[in-house]
Amino acid sequence: MPEGHSVHRIARQFERNIVGRRVAASSPQGRFAEGAVLLDGREAIGVRAVGKQMFLAYEGELWLRVHLGMYGAWDFSGEILVDPTIASANGRMGQTNQRGTVLDEPVLDAAGENSLASIGAPRRARVHVRMSEQTTGLPEDDAEWPPPVIGQVRLRLLTDLTCADLRGPTACQVQTPDEVQATIAKLGPDPLVDDPDEGEERFVSVVRRKPTPIGLLLMDQGVVSGIGNVYRAELLFRARLNPHTPGRDVPEDVVRGIWRDWVRLLRIGVETGQMMTMDDLSPEQWRAAMARRDDRHWVYHRAGLPCRVCGTAILLEEIAARKLYWCPSCQA
Repeated sequence: MPEGHSVHRIARQFERNIVGRRVAASSPQGRFAEGAVLLDGREAIGVRAVGKQMFLAYEGELWLRVHLGMYGAWDFSGEILVDPTIASANGRMGQTNQRGTVLDEPVLDAAGENSLASIGAPRRARVHVRMSEQTTGLPEDDAEWPPPVIGQVRLRLLTDLTCADLRGPTACQVQTPDEVQATIAKLGPDPLVDDPDEGEERFVSVVRRKPTPIGLLLMDQGVVSGIGNVYRAELLFRARLNPHTPGRDVPEDVVRGIWRDWVRLLRIGVETGQMMTMDDLSPEQWRAAMARRDDRHWVYHRAGLPCRVCGTAILLEEIAARKLYWCPSCQA
């Protein structure tokens, strides 16, 4: 499932490429046809990400709410202006010109994920990304525009220069401003949206009164926004905390430490496009980790392999229908 860093990156892509432009909306798949009609031809005027959800504001007090869920992703094609605050997976931003920053090559890790052109559930990029340093104002002459629809596209948003295709979301709906506020009110604090200090107090207050295991609380979007399976496992390991410990039994300083670690890891994820949770890596190790997911994490996806700290085999168990990885020694 795409986690909070991906959704914040998506919002930044929309800020650079969609907001401020009149946008054609369609639903090639047909499942969002009525919503697309409501949005078609309106100007996008703002965007915000909260946890795993994105909200795109349109003129006329309409909002598009998207929750990617387990399998959703946005694919971008055409001329993509990359937010200069976002680094690519290999640490390069591409070539710059008077129009802004564009990609000079696809940014693929060993799993085939393009961290700038396709954001969401891991997949091989299927989109055409403009390679030329020249700024023509349009996609390359030999490229079909708009690009052909590939697969089941729930929603296509199209400007003169950029195409954004949404596939496989859990939620895609048009909301009023009041409905957006009601949706956000149900979500826990997001370090990139809420004041970090206030968010910390909210997080600590909720966790410290719950009998629920901390491993479940971290996945509860009403407790804290944006944490998914990867960050959950890594945050708990970094805190050396047993995932089955009731929230109310976790020492307050440990709960605060988890929040502060989440603030740090989320920012790294947004900047790099990868859920990097390893510390103190050499430049060579960093490049390897950017290219291989297996080199980015302490325990996630390492079932049966030796713990990087103590050598004990990493456990894999199912909790609330989701996979949980942890070290029974370091996190005893």
